[in-house]
Amino acid sequence: MSIKVGLLGFGRTGSLVAKEIVNDPDLELVWVCRNNIPNNQKYASHSLGYDQSFAEFITPSMLTDDFFKDKPIDLIIDFSSGESSLYYNLFSERQIKIVTAISKYTVKQMERLQKACLDTAILASPNITLGINWLLIASKVLKKIIPFADVEIVEEHFRAKNETSGTALKIAEHLNIEPNEHINSIRVGGIVGKHEVIFGLPHQTLRLTHESISRSAFGTGAIFAGKWLLNKKNGLYKMEHLVHEKFIKHITTLEI
Repeated sequence: MSIKVGLLGFGRTGSLVAKEIVNDPDLELVWVCRNNIPNNQKYASHSLGYDQSFAEFITPSMLTDDFFKDKPIDLIIDFSSGESSLYYNLFSERQIKIVTAISKYTVKQMERLQKACLDTAILASPNITLGINWLLIASKVLKKIIPFADVEIVEEHFRAKNETSGTALKIAEHLNIEPNEHINSIRVGGIVGKHEVIFGLPHQTLRLTHESISRSAFGTGAIFAGKWLLNKKNGLYKMEHLVHEKFIKHITTLEI
């Protein structure tokens, strides 16, 4: 039986996420919610290049009791904006799980998440790619093993990205190093996103690197998170919880 998914957002990243959902044999993309529906384009499938008609476009105003009865879902994947938190209570009341990759929430929006997670499981992660979260956990492990190492973070992104990478700031926070002194930013056209944590030791250097080749990586990460979340109790989770659980499970069975 397939996992029925509703997607919030259909921008540059959201459309790629939609395609990843459609390509996953375990999932069914039931509908896509966006603020405005293009004229003469009823289905997201047509925008994705499919001839078949599926994944109906809807607007937030259509999220009513009758709609949920007619088009039930198991999971929400949110790649829209923080304002979508206005509708989280509609999903939590029906015990629909929520995966959100929104980069920033206001205090008020975060309060809505905290309230909604009392009735359902929510995973919120500003960078939901699987690789970057593995890098985060691995970096924390290395920092504990070799606390005397020099640590530098290098983040590379496309030229138009003005601010320091939020992911790099998060890595610095988890490693307890000063971001203004130890984050090095590079801006070059064509780079989607690359993060590297460098551990400097006498006579050797360790480098942990993650590079996003395509924004589709956000889709595969969200799907991985959604499948994990389906069996979780009500509460607010992070991608680190998922990776940490997998890490502990497999490291204990690893043969040395």
